[in-house]
Amino acid sequence: MPCKLRTRLVAAFLLTLLAPLPASAEQDQRLRPGEVLDQHNWQQAEGFLPPEILEHYRRGEYANRIMEWPEGVMEWDEDFKASRSANADRFAVTAEGTVVEKSTGQQPAFIAGVPFPRIDPDDPAAGVKILWNHYYGFWSQGNNRTVTMLNLVGRAGLDRALSQEVYFLYYDGQPAWRRPPSNPSNLMSQMLATTLTPADLQGTAALTWRYRDPERRDGVWAFVPALRRVRQISPANRSDGFLGSDLSQDDGPFFDGKPEDFTWKFVGEADIYRFCDPYSLKREVTTHALDTGGWRIVLGDQPMVGYQDPAWKGLAWAPVSMALAKRKCWIIEGVPKDKYYLYGKVQLYIDKETYQGAFNRKFDWRGELVTVYGVVGLLNVSPDGKNYFRGFTTTWQGSESLKLGRATIAGPPPTGMKNAPTDYGIRLEPRFFDSQALIRFGK
Repeated sequence: MPCKLRTRLVAAFLLTLLAPLPASAEQDQRLRPGEVLDQHNWQQAEGFLPPEILEHYRRGEYANRIMEWPEGVMEWDEDFKASRSANADRFAVTAEGTVVEKSTGQQPAFIAGVPFPRIDPDDPAAGVKILWNHYYGFWSQGNNRTVTMLNLVGRAGLDRALSQEVYFLYYDGQPAWRRPPSNPSNLMSQMLATTLTPADLQGTAALTWRYRDPERRDGVWAFVPALRRVRQISPANRSDGFLGSDLSQDDGPFFDGKPEDFTWKFVGEADIYRFCDPYSLKREVTTHALDTGGWRIVLGDQPMVGYQDPAWKGLAWAPVSMALAKRKCWIIEGVPKDKYYLYGKVQLYIDKETYQGAFNRKFDWRGELVTVYGVVGLLNVSPDGKNYFRGFTTTWQGSESLKLGRATIAGPPPTGMKNAPTDYGIRLEPRFFDSQALIRFGK
């Protein structure tokens, strides 16, 4: 064979080795629905999970099945759907991050749906706009009441079990019939968390009033039964671990800080695997109407946390009943303006389509990652074809302290409690959130 021909053939062969894989070959390297991500194939999720979460799969500490969650299957009520066109270019944010009407520069009395249906990544205010969309998406479900575990879990098992009863009342983002008829204190929301168990903490309560005024800090009160008095505390305390746990009041269902208390920036967007309820994605959710209005979600009795499953060999706080679904997410970061805030930066992964949170990563003031908080993605359900809220059969909220090697788990019902309240779209009275009435929760 002539030398030149041989050279060309060798070069052509090398080019075939360097050429991109055809689509079918690339797909062979991807995780398929039905496969389980674990220590045997964790590499296939590189770049699609926060590194500290991926490490649990590499070590065999987590294992979750892959499910499909295509865009376009989320259902919304008619007002929420209409807001996508009605709110386009209607609102802006101030330098402090407050939502205002473009036409007047004033705060709107009420917003239905997401205020910013179009996000421009080049917009300097994109970060805080995404956060407001997250909040209004959550508030659209209505007021809620939940009785949940707040369990402190070590690597090998449960360290301490607590149970909480939590109420949220929203003055915006939900239909008028659920909102209070008046708002003399100019509130955005009210939250009350009370401790049910153990006995030594029973009656401990925390109350927050969030004001619409961007310059007015949250009103925060605490009641400790042993002291028999209510005391007002600094809003910065909302970043502290609640009752010695790794969850704070500013974590809430995902992130519950006041947007104006932070300086926000848009970081980017990414395809990620996020935790989701497999039953919700299959629309296998049971609800029943409450006599007083609203609906209760009926949770399943399957193990939701690693330590609840005798056959589980991984981490005790692992989300054993959850699936993983690939979703497109925004990534934003917020730096607290209060230098007494426990964390120096929060990084939030928020679903681009549903605006549900996925991962909340918290860094200290030196920039070191210290905590990661993962929550579960859900589809909306509608018991009556009119009112929509996020439906689930299994749930998990896990805040992991990376330095201490432990986690706090919320979401699942307290152990042994049947038909624990998980209620949405309920009516709540403002007087229920009176700071001087906190003493009623004492023993």
